[in-house]
Amino acid sequence: MKIVKNTVVSVHYKLSDAQDNLIEDGLEPMVYLHGGYENTLPKIEEALEGKEAGYKVTIQVEPEDAFGEYDAELVKVEPRNRLPTPLEVGMQFEGMPDGGDSEDDDEGILFTVTDIADDKVVLDGNHPLAGISLRFTLDVFDVRAATEEELAHGHVHGAHGHAHDEDEDEDDAGSEYRSHPLH
Repeated sequence: MKIVKNTVVSVHYKLSDAQDNLIEDGLEPMVYLHGGYENTLPKIEEALEGKEAGYKVTIQVEPEDAFGEYDAELVKVEPRNRLPTPLEVGMQFEGMPDGGDSEDDDEGILFTVTDIADDKVVLDGNHPLAGISLRFTLDVFDVRAATEEELAHGHVHGAHGHAHDEDEDEDDAGSEYRSHPLH
């Protein structure tokens, strides 16, 4: 089956920067609903469009087509006493960018604590991969038609996907494979 709109694509992948420094070795496959559902980067969908299981490719995705350019204005230094305790580097908080108006913006930005020094904390609202050219090595191993439920919800369900059953145990086999919209 060819990869076209409304197919579920299963891909083994490796993610590196443009210098081939490994960022993520996709130990679990990426399984996504193909066709503009924002379950993966558009450049990945473009590279896989019309291909079949067994197709392998390495593509480079520039920052503007991935997680954007690094924006120094999204880095804030805040007083330590404005944040909860305990506080550690790597913790994340939702907030508004400087000059942002919560009435005008649909949602806040996720800020990551990148440094803590005495009474100051550095918060970075950039995506961790912002400003980086990314190299994806992709190996398509399965393509199938999406179910009506998957199409209605805009993401993969079942094995290697997302389930909506509230009684489902999060440790069930396959629950670790999920596609999520990228923003």
